Amino acid sequence: MTTKPGVALHHVGIWVTDFDMMVALYRRIFGFHISDQGNYDAARRVAFLTLDPTAHHTFVIGEGRSDGSESTINQISFRADGLAGVRAYWELVSAEAKITRYETRTHGNAWSLYFWDPEDNRVEVFADTPWHVAQPFSNPLDFSATDDEIMAMTEQLVKADASHRPFDDWRADTAKALAAEE
Repeated sequence: MTTKPGVALHHVGIWVTDFDMMVALYRRIFGFHISDQGNYDAARRVAFLTLDPTAHHTFVIGEGRSDGSESTINQISFRADGLAGVRAYWELVSAEAKITRYETRTHGNAWSLYFWDPEDNRVEVFADTPWHVAQPFSNPLDFSATDDEIMAMTEQLVKADASHRPFDDWRADTAKALAAEE
């Protein structure tokens, strides 16, 4: 079998109807820097956004989505440094006037905040837990609880599932499986 060159998913782009509002919203929530912006053509603008000084862009917002069209985004996911990071985004998003819909979940292997931006694109902010459990796995998460309480609740849910194991074990097995597929 021929070895494929290495790749990594690097950036995502979305089409929007209200360009200025959506660029401002994502900059306000996540702190994106505009690395470049311009026009695709005479009628459509584009902004290249980044959180990484080594990457020209990790997120692109382009004008051109038709008014009233449904989002085709399943989710745009951002990894936080830990449970405290997800909690901080929950506090930020729950206070954001333009965000009217959000939910918090534990997937056993992650703690997640989901919110829908004003154009109905689902956005996730998540952090890994120490455990793996077969997916899909989803339970409500209450950020009024302490970090210790969330950790204990998640561990209890995970350990009740026969597929649970340490996330590091799952990662090691996945690395072996990927190496075997090369």
